[in-house]
Amino acid sequence: MKKILIAVALVGGMLTACTQKSNNNQNNESMNTTLTLTQEWDKVFPLSEKVNHRKVTFETQYGLTLAADLYTPKDAEGKLAAIAVSGPFGAVKEQSSGLYAMKMAERGFVALAFDPSYTGESSGEPRRTASPDINTEDFMAAVDYLSKQDNVDAEKIGIIGICGWGGIALNAAAADTRIKATVASTMYDMTRVSGNDYNDAFDNEQWRHRNRENLSKQRLADPNAMAGGVLDTVPPQAPRFVHDYFDYYKTPRGYHKRSGNSNDGWRVIGTQAYANSRFLYYINEIRSAVLIMHGADAHSRYFGEAAYHYMVDGKAEGYKFVGEPNPNPENKQLLIIPDASHCDLYDGGYEEKAGQGQPKNMIPWDKLAEFFTKNLK
Repeated sequence: MKKILIAVALVGGMLTACTQKSNNNQNNESMNTTLTLTQEWDKVFPLSEKVNHRKVTFETQYGLTLAADLYTPKDAEGKLAAIAVSGPFGAVKEQSSGLYAMKMAERGFVALAFDPSYTGESSGEPRRTASPDINTEDFMAAVDYLSKQDNVDAEKIGIIGICGWGGIALNAAAADTRIKATVASTMYDMTRVSGNDYNDAFDNEQWRHRNRENLSKQRLADPNAMAGGVLDTVPPQAPRFVHDYFDYYKTPRGYHKRSGNSNDGWRVIGTQAYANSRFLYYINEIRSAVLIMHGADAHSRYFGEAAYHYMVDGKAEGYKFVGEPNPNPENKQLLIIPDASHCDLYDGGYEEKAGQGQPKNMIPWDKLAEFFTKNLK
């Protein structure tokens, strides 16, 4: 059972010595600043008749070009509020983030779902690597892009981060005061799980030292080794969340050929810096509005609840540091969705496996729209 947990924990960001060789061309392909984008619709969800869609690109302060899908409500006039969306960690914009963006566009927002640096159709070599700084910049660069659009009110921009990008969204909101409202959905704190393992099971110096030794050796042994993709087969005795990841990333419900989670993961040493960071240190100083949304049955629920309490109170279980209470606690919300698992908040969930049966509709789209409408004004 322990081996199973180690293999799939990489979906959320935990670093281990478990690796596999990269053997498909998409991991090694050269990405140019001028991107060649897929123009046909290749999302895991159908295009809504209520929105317009087009592919766009924008630059980051690190000189990388990000690929994105821009969704706008049909027949909208004037300058609109806008939302940038990314996540889950290891996923692509054709999956959950694109669905969130499209649903927000249906409700009157300009919405941008982007592939992070080194991921999907975005530029950057080596492929599928990560950095706390670069990933936070990805969100801020998306805000730059939206701020310059003729149909966007630059004073009314929010962000949504899903899964591992929920924590990154909070970090971006703490850094960039242009972000007026933030939603962290089914969030992971990537730095916490990378440094402590799940539920802080290995929150000790000895384990972290062994992990650091393994990663340090990996840099010389094979710096381009990939790991973290969802298992191709899941033993019946595996935890529920392992089955949930498989049911989203490996079946027609959510599989995508450019998604690391759907295939062979991402660069093992590419998240080395995450394991040695704690980047939510200043979220207790976020003055803008924040909604942290989590499923009641999610294995990751503790990340969202702890982040919320630290953000409001300046202290929380699992946070070794203590800060001052938030100066604006009145615009912070914690929303727990009854009966929802972690992956139910990727696409709403389904009554049967592989996206079959009736939708469970676990994502409160109108509630999210209400939150953004109230706080982007």
